Amino acid sequence: MKRLWTRQERSEPTPGGYREVWRVAAPIIISMSSFTLMQFFDRVFLARHGSVSLRAALPAGMLALTLTTFFQTLAGYAGTFVAQYHGAGRKNECRAATAAGIWLGLLTWPLGIALIPVGFWILSIAGHPADVLAAEKTYLAILMAGCGFWSVNHAVSGFFAGRGDTRTPMLASLTANLANILLDYVLIFGKWGFPAMGIAGAAVATVLSSVLGLALLLRWYAADDLEEHYGSARLIWPRWRRMKPLLRYGLPAALNALQDIGAFAFFVVLLGRLPAADMAASNIAFSINNVAFMPLMGMGMAATIVVGQYQGARNPALAERAAMTTMKLSWGYMGAIALTFLLMPGPYYKLFTGSGEGMVALDDVLQTGRRLLLMMAFWGLLDAINLVISGALKGAGDTRFAFLYTFAITWLIWVPSEAIMLLGFKGGLMQAWWGMTAYVFLLAAGLWWRFRRGRWKGIRMI
Repeated sequence: MKRLWTRQERSEPTPGGYREVWRVAAPIIISMSSFTLMQFFDRVFLARHGSVSLRAALPAGMLALTLTTFFQTLAGYAGTFVAQYHGAGRKNECRAATAAGIWLGLLTWPLGIALIPVGFWILSIAGHPADVLAAEKTYLAILMAGCGFWSVNHAVSGFFAGRGDTRTPMLASLTANLANILLDYVLIFGKWGFPAMGIAGAAVATVLSSVLGLALLLRWYAADDLEEHYGSARLIWPRWRRMKPLLRYGLPAALNALQDIGAFAFFVVLLGRLPAADMAASNIAFSINNVAFMPLMGMGMAATIVVGQYQGARNPALAERAAMTTMKLSWGYMGAIALTFLLMPGPYYKLFTGSGEGMVALDDVLQTGRRLLLMMAFWGLLDAINLVISGALKGAGDTRFAFLYTFAITWLIWVPSEAIMLLGFKGGLMQAWWGMTAYVFLLAAGLWWRFRRGRWKGIRMI
């Protein structure tokens, strides 16, 4: 009996330790990796369709994400409240926070659709070739029409993830992303009796797969066991008492996500003025970088969850330990990925190039691509700090500082310097990328300083 008790004790992970963090992070990483794989195939299929589709997909996709990420992040911040309420043992509040997130996702959907003309205008003034511009507008309009599905998905996923159940969103994400790959193949090239839709088919595949993922989450959200303990199947009408705290902490987080992705989208659009070979090399490098970036985002989300749970339980010491554990795991992962960037740039670039009509030739982009992957290997380690530490601060409710600091570094330093260099001094691709490397370093330094000061430990969200 004593031995059995000892085994059971040992089976429990150490609070804030590697096993506990990994149990939360692993399903998220698998989900983000499957999303990366889906995007990877999406880019490969579009590259096979033609260089115009490949050149249009990244700028238009980034712009669509920029114009809708505010709504997605705001609705998804409900998951941080779920994590804190779960840590405090207040189950009914978990359902109320999720309902507030769902309503925000639905109420902001028309606003996302109304931004489609704004997206068209931004693309029109970017100076891209006419054929690329037409493909960009098609891709952007379809993605933004389905933006509400993503927002509600974030809110419902937050209910499961905030309680530490990251496996359920993982299953929904895996199913949706695998369906997206299949739909990409069918709709881009016109298989199984469907017309060949090209880049429009890629966008339609993304929206349809998001509908599938959301349908699965809602089905599981209304399951009998969750209804019994949380009352999850019962509709809660929007109330200001529930919305106010979500807006108080969620708005800075959403604005931070908006300006962060918006600045990157602006950077990608600026690069669209460069020669076609440089633009293709850069877009391919960013597509490759998703292999590293998306799992790191998963680590950041895990940090938000575990820090939020321990802050809700009023245990900031364990919250800090969990954040540092997540940081070490992220560095180990990113170090391994950086080695592949350094050792095998050729195989990466071969996936996006070929000798067919309209395709990008490997010799045109490989030499530049080697240098871009070398830089990504370096600032990927800095990105690990940015994503994990910002995720930890988000879980603690320290969203205002993260927004203000990131805004200052991004829009007062990085974006103006890139615009002056590329537009004023007609700088090239490498100068632009070195500027981005300096930007990532400044972000990492400021967020790390804020976290180590520990002022976030005294914030009380609930």
